[in-house]
Amino acid sequence: MNDTVDDPNMNPRNVAETLRRAIGERYLTYALSTIMNRALPDARDGLKPVHRRILYAMRRLRLSSTGGFLKSAKISGDTMGDFHPHGDMAIYDAMARLAQDFTIRYPLVDGQGNFGNIDGDNPAASRYTEARMTIMAEALLQGLDEDAVDYRPNYDGRLEEPIVLPASYPNLLANGSSGIAVGMATNIPPHNIGELIDACLHLIKSPNAADETLLNHVPGPDFPTGGVIVEPRANIAQAYATGRGSIRLRAKWEVEDLGRGMWQAVVTEIPYQVQKSKLVERLAELIQTKKVPILADIRDESAEDIRMVLEPKTKNVDPDVLMNMLFRNSDLEIRFSLNMNVLIDGVTPKVCSLKEVLRAFLDFRRDVLCRRSRHRMEKIDHRLEVLEGLIIAFLNLDRVIDIIRYDEDPKAALMREDWSRKIARATSEADYVSPAKVSGEEFGLTEVQTEAILNMRLRSLRKLEEMELVAERDKLMEERAGLEDLLASEELQWKTISSELREVKKAFTKGLERGARLTTFAEAGEAEEVPLEAMIEREPITVVCSQMGWIRAMKGHIDLGSELKFKDGDGPRFIFHAETTDRLLVFGSNGRFYTLSAANLPGGRGMGEPLRLMVDLPNEAQIIDIFSHVPDRKLLVASSAGDGFLVPEADVLAQTRTGRQVLNVRDDVVAKVCKPVQGDAVAVVGENRKVLVFMLDELPEMGRGKGVRLQKYKDGGLSDITTFTLADGLSWKDPAGRTRTETDLSEWIAKRATAGRMAPRGFPRNNTFT
Repeated sequence: MNDTVDDPNMNPRNVAETLRRAIGERYLTYALSTIMNRALPDARDGLKPVHRRILYAMRRLRLSSTGGFLKSAKISGDTMGDFHPHGDMAIYDAMARLAQDFTIRYPLVDGQGNFGNIDGDNPAASRYTEARMTIMAEALLQGLDEDAVDYRPNYDGRLEEPIVLPASYPNLLANGSSGIAVGMATNIPPHNIGELIDACLHLIKSPNAADETLLNHVPGPDFPTGGVIVEPRANIAQAYATGRGSIRLRAKWEVEDLGRGMWQAVVTEIPYQVQKSKLVERLAELIQTKKVPILADIRDESAEDIRMVLEPKTKNVDPDVLMNMLFRNSDLEIRFSLNMNVLIDGVTPKVCSLKEVLRAFLDFRRDVLCRRSRHRMEKIDHRLEVLEGLIIAFLNLDRVIDIIRYDEDPKAALMREDWSRKIARATSEADYVSPAKVSGEEFGLTEVQTEAILNMRLRSLRKLEEMELVAERDKLMEERAGLEDLLASEELQWKTISSELREVKKAFTKGLERGARLTTFAEAGEAEEVPLEAMIEREPITVVCSQMGWIRAMKGHIDLGSELKFKDGDGPRFIFHAETTDRLLVFGSNGRFYTLSAANLPGGRGMGEPLRLMVDLPNEAQIIDIFSHVPDRKLLVASSAGDGFLVPEADVLAQTRTGRQVLNVRDDVVAKVCKPVQGDAVAVVGENRKVLVFMLDELPEMGRGKGVRLQKYKDGGLSDITTFTLADGLSWKDPAGRTRTETDLSEWIAKRATAGRMAPRGFPRNNTFT
């Protein structure tokens, strides 16, 4: 073996470079390849390479919009083999997307067979489906044979493919695009082609037009699935001016009257890119979890069109209230993120405004027009050269026939012959200069003319042919003069482009079934806050919470002393009557209040569910109390250290699972008691069995804090607290379960924060008032 190959220092393939540079250069190469050749669309034709290659391959297969269909497997196979060396499934998926009228505003592929549906079902296999181009796709390809764009070799150099398609309409904005590259992404919504062309015409007329004026022509996106845009016009204008923003899109719905005051809401259009099946599942989940209690049922009655029936739980609910709740809790309303990141001239990625994208398209159309005009002039020049030779041949027919019959080299003889005697009459009325004269052969025929004469059929040798040739020559010379004027005048070029765009608008707005705008506009309005009682049917329930924190709701008001089933090792702790419209307050030993809807509690047939799964109550925190919320009531909260205060019950309601911190505790101190305020006096008992009574007005009212000292302790802490009316006396239950009331409390009445006196005789040994 060669030693130089084994030695890494001698191997010419080994190049020493830092790891940072090596990785950086290779990743940059990958990133640029992804950006330019996969993820971002071209601003000129609005296509990514895979879509462009699919359409070009279909054109080579002659799959016109009026022709027959061809198997999708053949199309994807030819695309993969000739232009796009990637997986055939990726190509087929891209082609299938171009055929979906719920994904593409103006489909570019006419599919026959199962190409997927709005429910999210995948298309059938490529061997089962067939396809051809639509007239919209043909409009993108128009001009390829007229040198309208540049070509490049395909991946293996066998063929050539167009770098960009001529695109006779702004396809990028008409059909939109989305993609994720390396470090950047794009998400462009579809628009109405008639509105886009109006904006283009406005830009041609006023090149320096402000971005805001374009909204008079393009008020917003036009999604293939319809829907209602509820984004304010100012926000849409800002998004179009910067190229970034978001647009709120809602489902379209209507109310159907069922008689006798009954009604149902019917959704007829859903937001763009929302799968109907998943939307139905989400709405069913809202019913099951009772997040929208006023929704009773959802039925999908869709066929070719969308029809989702929403039944309210009661006819007294306002339809707008129901739909606003569904808009907030489901994909019946979405936000479409707009990010117009495109490739300018197929090279530079840039986030563009609406005006910049339209300007890029118009500049491209001008370039296409000039290239097609030059190509047409070349064709005219070639034909005129041929016509001049044919006219000379007709004027000298006998001599031409004689040369062809008897000369050994008729081609050379025709090119040497002097035709000056009769050429003057043929060109006396023409301003066109013969290519033969320009080339220096003043009287001889050119090679092109000679070949045309030699290839001419005998049946064409008729006297009438000369008149036709002269007429054709004059017509072509007139057309050539017009093309020269066009190429010399920028004003005439824009006038021609405007005329072409008007023809496109006429063909694609009035001639297409989906040419009119599909997405409408409306104001979102203010969503009204609906009381929970108005959304839930009022029913009596009995709330049961076990010692281990499992909670449930029994139907009806059962006997609070009845025997209930619990898990092994568990037992009852809280049980009280409530209604489904109630909100329940849970007070934890961490000093936080949590709020639950009684309607969302699990049913009473099982053992319930852990309360900690419904709210974010830490495992180390204990449940101090659970009760129904009563508006305008005040609560007395106190810690184990003997600190406390009054708090309005409305201030402890929590809107989230994490609850609301009310009583501040730290170290070993925990929340101990929460009692509704009744009366004008407070009674406190400590773990040392000393009782203190003071007036309620000595306590401050706070929304959150540590509170003030209620009772002074040398050892231990607070055991229980209650409020009562001093004139009625203080009541408690003795060890025998009998209620005792002490009216003479002068011995225990003192100022707040004092130590108090020993509890009266018969006071419970557990140091509680209940």
